[in-house]
Amino acid sequence: MPHLVTEERFRVVRSTPLLPTSSTNKGMTSISTFDITKEPLLDLLRDIQQGKIQLVDFQRSWCWDEERIERVIASVSLGFPVGAVMLLQQGNPDVKFKPRLVESLNLAHPPVPTALILDGQQRLTSLFMCLLSDQPVRIDRGKRYPPEQRWYYIDIAQALDYPHTDRRDAIWGLTVDKKLYRPGQPVIDCSTPKKEFELGLFPISQVFNFPQWRSQYCKYWHYDPQKLALIDEFEATVIKKFEHYQMGLFVLRAELPKEAVCYIFEENNKRQCELTQFDLLTSSFAAADFDLRSDWIAREKRFSSHPVLRLLKPTDFLQAIALMGNYARRVQAQQQGCHPERLPGVACNRQDVLGLELAQYQHWMEPISAAFEEVARFLHTQAIFDANDLPYPMQLVVMAPLFAILKEGIKLDWVRQHLQQWFYSGAASGIYSRSREATAGKDLLEVPKWIKGGEVPSTVKEAHLSAERLQSLVNSQGATYRAIAALLRRDGALDFVSGEPITAARYFDEKIENHHIFPQQWCKQQGIPRSRYNSIINKTPLTAKTNKFLGGKAPSEYLAKLGEQGMSRQRINEILRSHLIEPTTLHNDDFEAFFELRTQALLAKIGRAMGKSLVGESLPENGSGNGFHPKRFIDYHAPK
Repeated sequence: MPHLVTEERFRVVRSTPLLPTSSTNKGMTSISTFDITKEPLLDLLRDIQQGKIQLVDFQRSWCWDEERIERVIASVSLGFPVGAVMLLQQGNPDVKFKPRLVESLNLAHPPVPTALILDGQQRLTSLFMCLLSDQPVRIDRGKRYPPEQRWYYIDIAQALDYPHTDRRDAIWGLTVDKKLYRPGQPVIDCSTPKKEFELGLFPISQVFNFPQWRSQYCKYWHYDPQKLALIDEFEATVIKKFEHYQMGLFVLRAELPKEAVCYIFEENNKRQCELTQFDLLTSSFAAADFDLRSDWIAREKRFSSHPVLRLLKPTDFLQAIALMGNYARRVQAQQQGCHPERLPGVACNRQDVLGLELAQYQHWMEPISAAFEEVARFLHTQAIFDANDLPYPMQLVVMAPLFAILKEGIKLDWVRQHLQQWFYSGAASGIYSRSREATAGKDLLEVPKWIKGGEVPSTVKEAHLSAERLQSLVNSQGATYRAIAALLRRDGALDFVSGEPITAARYFDEKIENHHIFPQQWCKQQGIPRSRYNSIINKTPLTAKTNKFLGGKAPSEYLAKLGEQGMSRQRINEILRSHLIEPTTLHNDDFEAFFELRTQALLAKIGRAMGKSLVGESLPENGSGNGFHPKRFIDYHAPK
C-alpha cells in the first residue's frame, strides 16, 4: 500500500486557498493548501493500526458516548456519509507536532507518522475501536461516572428489516464479558461464537473477517438453506457496506506553515458537537421564515423559573412534540376506522424528530410548553425540585405529552395517584435505563388507557426491585437512589442536626448531600466490605453542615453528641425513623442489623410507591396500595 504522503494517492477534485494572505503564507509557492479525495475505510483504519496515521498531541482526548458510537456504526452500515476527515501530510521539517497514537492502540515502537488527524478524531477512533482493535470499546460517560466497555453486535434479522426498523435499534452494546443485562428480561449472552450464532447477533469486530465468521456460522447450522439465505442477504446489504465504504478526506499539504495548521485546526474544532436534530430543523424551518432558535431561547427562559427543567435540552422539547404529534395522528386514524395493524406508531427517535413539519411544531409548541410547566409542578409535590433530583430525564419527555393528553384530568387526585405509581415504577426499576425512546412511546399509549380503566401499563406491570439489587447499588446519582431520596424528602425526612424537614432546607438553598449513615472511616476500621458500606442502603440525604458534623464517628458517638447538645433521645429516634432507620441499630453501632432492616424498610416504601409488594406486605386487590381505584373512568377528549 502506498504511503499517505505520496501525491499519487490523491485525486484532486478542487483546490482553493483557505487562509487570508499574511506574512506567514506569502512565501508559499502554491495557491493550493489542500486536496480533496476519498479513501477506503479499511485502508484508513489499517494505517491507524500500523501507526502511519496518528493524532496531534494537543487534541482533546477521545470522548464519545454510547449513542454517538451506535450512530456512526449505523451510518456506515447503511453506506451513509459520516462527514469528511481532515489530515495533515507530514514531511515539512519546519512543522513538527508531537504525535500520539489513536485511543486503545499500543505499539512498542511507534513509527514516524505519515499523516496526522486534525478533524474527525472521534469518528475514526470509534470506528477503529469497533472494527479493528480486537478490544472492547471504551465508552465515555462524562465526569460524573467512570467509563465502561462495550462489545458491539448487529442483530442480523433486525438489520435486514430496515427501513421499517431504525438501524440503531439493531445495534447492541454488550458488556466486557459479552453479555447484556436488561431489567426483567433474560440475559443476552454472546460469550462464545456458538451463542452468537444461536442469537443471530454478529460481532462488529469481525466485519473485516466476515468470511471466517460466515463459514463457522454455516457449519454450525449444518448449511440450512434458510440460514444460508439469511446470511447471504446480510452480507450483501450490510457487510458489503463496510467493505466498500469510502471516507471523504481533506488532505492539508505538508508545506503549510505551523501557524496556518493551528489556524485551520481551531476553525474546524470550534464546534465540539455534531449537528443535532434541533440544528437540522433550525435550518429547515428557516426556509419558511420561522426562527426555531429564537423560539427555543424564549421557551428556555420561560422554563428557567422551574429548576427541575433547567437541563431540558431543545432536542428534549422536540422529542416531546414528536411524541404528541404521532399520538394525535394515531388517535385520528383510530377515529377514521383504520385497521389496528396499520395505525401510525408513537415514537420519538431521531427520524421522528427530523420528520417534524413546521405546522406540526407550531400547533403543539404552546400545549407542550404548558404541559412541561405542569409536569414541574407535579414533580414539586414529589419533592423533586431540581434537574439533578430527576431519576431519568426521558421521563420529562414522555410526561409532557402525557399531561397534554390528560388535560384537566391531572387535577384529580386519583389520576395523580396513577401517575405517581407509573413514575416510580419507571424510576426505581431501571426500565428507562435502555430503549428509553421505545419505552416512552409505549407508555404514552398505555398510561392514558390505564387511567380510563384499561390494562395496567407494561412499565408498571413489569417493574420490580429485589433486595439483592437494591443492596448492590452504590451510585448516589443513579435513578433508583434519586427515587428513594425523593420519597424520603416527600414523606418528611428530617435533618439529623437541625430536625428541619429536608424539603424546607432545600427550599432555602441549604446544600443537600447524600451522606453515609455509618461513616466510611468507621466501616473500614470494622472491616466492613466497601461494596456494603457504599451501598445506597447506607446513604441518606442530609444538609452539608450536618454531613460535616457527623464526620467519621461511630453512629453511637454522633448521636451521643446530639444528646449532649440538648436533643432528647425520643426526638433523635423520631428523626432517625423519618429516614427509615431503626434507632437501636445506630445506638448500638450494629451495622448488619441496620443494613437488613433498612433494606426491608426501603423496599416497602418503594413498593408502595410502585403499587406492589416487594417485601410481602399485603395490598388491596386493585394492586395499587395507594388508595385509588384503577377502574374509574374519566372522559378525556382526544387531541385536536
